[in-house]
Amino acid sequence: MDYFRNIPVHMDFDGQHKAEKLSRIIITLFGAVGLIWGYIIQQFSQTVYIVGAGFVLAAIVTVPPWPMYRRKPLIWQKPRPDNEQGDSHQKPKKKK
Repeated sequence: MDYFRNIPVHMDFDGQHKAEKLSRIIITLFGAVGLIWGYIIQQFSQTVYIVGAGFVLAAIVTVPPWPMYRRKPLIWQKPRPDNEQGDSHQKPKKKK
């Protein structure tokens, strides 16, 4: 069970940007090639197959959080101790 908990499941913001850009490039290229090839052989089904292969490739390359998408992690602030946290709407207590 610890093996599954140690699998990284996050991507940083820069990695998300790279993944989205890469998926758009892959799908656009496969779409253009599929359209040209389908026109040359006059088979629209070949266009659909090629675009489908592009979607599968884009999903394999961009959906999992590969290490290339986790190079710039965010550094979060440390949480404040409980005694400093408080509801900002509460009035401070009066000293007696």
